[in-house]
Amino acid sequence: MSVTTLDAGPSHILDNPAWAALTGPHAHLARRIGRAARYHEEVAPFHAVSDEDDPRAWADLAALVGPGGTASVRSVTQTPQGWEIVRTGHGVQLVDTGVRAEPDREAVRLGPGDVPEILDLVARTRPGPYLPRTVEMGTYLGIRHHGRLIALAGERLHPPGWREISAVCTDPDHRGRGLATRLVRAVAAGIKERGERPFLHAVATNANAIRLYESIGFTLRRRTVFSLVRHTGAAAREETA
Repeated sequence: MSVTTLDAGPSHILDNPAWAALTGPHAHLARRIGRAARYHEEVAPFHAVSDEDDPRAWADLAALVGPGGTASVRSVTQTPQGWEIVRTGHGVQLVDTGVRAEPDREAVRLGPGDVPEILDLVARTRPGPYLPRTVEMGTYLGIRHHGRLIALAGERLHPPGWREISAVCTDPDHRGRGLATRLVRAVAAGIKERGERPFLHAVATNANAIRLYESIGFTLRRRTVFSLVRHTGAAAREETA
């Protein structure tokens, strides 16, 4: 896989997309203390700091999660004193460089009333974390067969100007029919209609998913690390926001 560069600057909004989303378009779904933020517990399991090299951000994160609390953060391979890494996983970030986005006549918009069905499909297919209020993060589309939800895709992180496509999954009995591709194109169509640009993440070892995304017009932008970290010391600050 080749890697594309979006700009020539030292950083880009997609280098820290959760922070950009939590302090921007998704601020209404966030809890924030200074330089650290997280989604509400039933929305998403993601945390973010403004700068992983800033001790003040880690102090704010400590206040946010409390002693013994855990946080799911990206691009962290070493932690400051008072923290430990519980586990890590490697992923890739891909961006739209030529996706043929188009609506799908069979795709239906899903809402809070569909959450039990969504959670059942996610539990059987394991596309990544999905919680009871994840549906509030953006537009989720599904395809049904005889009334039963058999395929899903939607929008998760929302940095300004960008939308992450996530929760792409298909019931095992209905794979091989191109349903995932159709839904990704349909979600991308809605994103582009709003003047935004699609991106997504995948587990680095999921070669089949990466090949699919590259075949429909996504390009690898960067490789990344996702870490679950635990606060082993006392919280340093009181909540201020």
